[in-house]
Amino acid sequence: MTGRAIRSIVLIWLVWSVILIGYMQLVQMRYEPDRPDDALTWSAQETTRNSQRDKPYLNDPFLNTQVSWDSEFYLSIATVGYDDPDVRVVEEGGTGYSMNYAFMPFYPLVMKVVRLPFTLIGMTPIGASVAAGVLVSLLGALAGMIALYDIVRAELGEEGGIRTAFLLLVFPMSMFFATVYTEGLFVGLSFGSLALMRRKQFIFAAALAACATATRSIGGALLVPLLLAWFVSFRQATNKRTLLIQLPVLVLLPVGAYLLWRMANGVQYDFVQANWFGNAPLDIATTLDAWGQFLERARTTPETAVVVALEITTVALALLSCIWCFRRYPLLAIFGLIGLVVSITSGWNSTNSSIRYMLTVPTLWIMLGRWTRNSVFERGWIVACVLLLAMQAYLFSFDFWVA
Repeated sequence: MTGRAIRSIVLIWLVWSVILIGYMQLVQMRYEPDRPDDALTWSAQETTRNSQRDKPYLNDPFLNTQVSWDSEFYLSIATVGYDDPDVRVVEEGGTGYSMNYAFMPFYPLVMKVVRLPFTLIGMTPIGASVAAGVLVSLLGALAGMIALYDIVRAELGEEGGIRTAFLLLVFPMSMFFATVYTEGLFVGLSFGSLALMRRKQFIFAAALAACATATRSIGGALLVPLLLAWFVSFRQATNKRTLLIQLPVLVLLPVGAYLLWRMANGVQYDFVQANWFGNAPLDIATTLDAWGQFLERARTTPETAVVVALEITTVALALLSCIWCFRRYPLLAIFGLIGLVVSITSGWNSTNSSIRYMLTVPTLWIMLGRWTRNSVFERGWIVACVLLLAMQAYLFSFDFWVA
């Protein structure tokens, strides 16, 4: 890993951050979409001109284009805590929990720490949380870029590694790396963990896996490639004692992070996910029903048809990448495949957000890094991605549904 390459990646990331956030500010000054958004069966009622008025966490003027939808809950947890009276409560059968409980704790916890300097310079509590959330997301994306570069450098060379890292930033959903969402942090933690596994730095890889698990539950899937990488090293090692001593720690860190969260918030999480979002892991029946309604709506509603096309194309590319890269990058392919299967079989989320979840499939970027060695494909892919990214970033800045 050379200093020149890292400087290039950092500068690319910095320029991209300024341009993207600036663009999302600029479009609001020039034009706005026709409301409401009919992309999903329920999105119209949430995208009228007054839909956000009862959501204080989405109304602070500071970088308001970088917050929408689930940002409300991360900002609430970071600013007040899980039991925030300003957040809606989901009730069923006489039991009720704040919607905040549907979201994992590590991202808002990091935001809570990072926001402290912003409060000291006089920013509003919510504005300070927005600044912290965007900064954490951006830095996480930068860490993910560096990890990708490190993973593919041996195969694609220095320029190929930089190009692969850049492709992460121009994907149609990459504006989530500059918003108050978990994608940026999760990519940094999970890709970093996978890079460390390849370097046989298992304790550090396990620590990042634990943080990734506390950011999004699918981070727990990192335990599978972690143990496989350890087993391969164990078989090849002449001195096995050190690796045997490490093994309990490797298991304890990610598993312990998951169990601690389940003991603290597991009941509340399951309740809100089931009774409000309609999600459950590997819920095939609900997933098929959701996709049936989704595809039927796409036949008559152009907005839905666009979302369906983007979702299916992205999931197909991610699945292909897991197969394409399995031989050379089996650990990354296994992690990506687990995340993909869980995300597309989780009920209603599979129709609403699969395209966003594919950002965290590491082999997708490696496959694209390989394909873009062809200069014609590279230029065509980047043009297509930039145009779609502009559309998606524009829609998000006006609180329309994108993923």
